[in-house]
Amino acid sequence: MAREDIHAALFARLTAAAPFATASRRVRLWNDLSPAQQPALFLMSRGEEVTRRDTLPAHRVLRVDILLYAQAPDDETAGAVVLNPLLDAVEAALRPPPGQDKQTLGGLVHDCWIEGQVTTDEGALGSQAVAIVPLHLLIP
Repeated sequence: MAREDIHAALFARLTAAAPFATASRRVRLWNDLSPAQQPALFLMSRGEEVTRRDTLPAHRVLRVDILLYAQAPDDETAGAVVLNPLLDAVEAALRPPPGQDKQTLGGLVHDCWIEGQVTTDEGALGSQAVAIVPLHLLIP
């Protein structure tokens, strides 16, 4: 298991999912991005959960949050209009390949999936929309 290879493969898969103007594994606040720098994708590592098992290798789950930022094009358009297609693209990028039941990131992980509360703010009081998508990556 090489954690860096896993994170690099995940980042490559997600950044290819949609035309992000900004993408990084180093998180920036949306206030630090101009509208021209959005839509944006950031990955934030949230740690690991390790469960010891008596006769088997430890069960390891990496936790990563995907942060998506998008600006509504005008004051009349809800932020969800630009955020929802980004969420759909991320979900599609994480689907298992045809004929398989797991997303293994090219064999680097046993599985990679969205799990937990997907937090969204469509910018009801402004033009900035934000989503936080929690990922779990089961590693060998």
